[in-house]
Amino acid sequence: MTTSIPQGGQPLSDEQDQSERKAAARQHAYETVERSGTSFASGMKILPEERRNGMYAVYAFCREVDDIADDEGISVADRQKGLDAWRVEIDNLFEGKPQTLTGMALLDPVRTYNLAKEEFLLVIEGMEMDAHGPVIAPTMDRFLAYTRRAAGAVGMLSMPVFGAPQNKTADEFALALGDALQITNILRDIAEDAELGRLYLPRELLEKYNVPLDPKHVIGAEGLPMVGKELGNLVREKFRQARVNLQSLDWRVMRPALLMMGIYEGYFKKLEARGWDRIGEPLTMSKVEKILISLRYAIAPPLNVER
Repeated sequence: MTTSIPQGGQPLSDEQDQSERKAAARQHAYETVERSGTSFASGMKILPEERRNGMYAVYAFCREVDDIADDEGISVADRQKGLDAWRVEIDNLFEGKPQTLTGMALLDPVRTYNLAKEEFLLVIEGMEMDAHGPVIAPTMDRFLAYTRRAAGAVGMLSMPVFGAPQNKTADEFALALGDALQITNILRDIAEDAELGRLYLPRELLEKYNVPLDPKHVIGAEGLPMVGKELGNLVREKFRQARVNLQSLDWRVMRPALLMMGIYEGYFKKLEARGWDRIGEPLTMSKVEKILISLRYAIAPPLNVER
C-alpha cells in the first residue's frame, strides 16, 4: 500500500491524454455504481448527463472509502493508511492533480459545482469511526457526529450536483434528510449489525432502558423497543424538518433526493407499523414497492409537512 494511490483507488494511466483519462474515469465511476447495486442509482439516473456523471463520481468516492473501512481482511493500521491515502488524494484533487480514476472523475464536478473539500474529509472521518470499530454504543454526541459524517456529508456533496442552491435552506434539508436516512438504516439493521459485533444505538438510550451494551445481548432485550421508539421519534422529526426546508426549494431539482426519501420513509413506516416490540426482525422492501415509491416521489411527491 502506498500513500499516493489509495487502497481501492485505481491509478491513472500515464499513457492516456487528458480526454482519455476523463473518459476512463467516468466509466470507472459508472461501473462502481452499477456493481454496487445501490438503491441510490435510480435517483442518479434521472439526472442530466453532466450531473449524473458528477453523482457517479461522488458515489464512487464514498464507496471506495467505505470499502476500506469495512475490509476485515486487513489490519486497523492498514485501514487507517488507506483512509490517510484518500486524504492525500483529496488534497491532490483540490490542487487539480488527482492520481486515481475516481479523483479524476471528481475533478470537473468539484470545479463545476463548487463542492466543499471539508465535506469529503468529513466522509473520511465517518469511515474512520467504522475502521477503528466496531462501533459499540456510542454516546449520543458521537452517534450524531457519525450520522453527520456518514450521511450528512454525502448529502452536502450531492445537493450542488442536483442543482440545488448553496444556501442555509438546502444545507438544512440535506442534513435533516441525511440523519433520517442513516438512523432508519441503523434501526432496520440492528440484528445484522449485532452479528458483526456492532451496536450503533446511543449509549444514553441503552442505559436509560437497561439494554445491555453488548451487541450479543441487545436483540430481545426488554427495553430495546423503547430505544427504538425514541429513535423513531427522532427520525420522524428529521423527516419533518426536511419537508419544512423542502417548501423553499424546487422539488423538481430535488427529485433524486426525494426518491431516496420515499424509499427510506417506506422502510421507516414499515418499522413503525410493525411495532417497536419487533425491532431486530428482518425487514425488506420488494423491488416493485421501491419502483412504485420512486415513481410517486419523482412525479407527484407528497410535500405536506406533518404536524
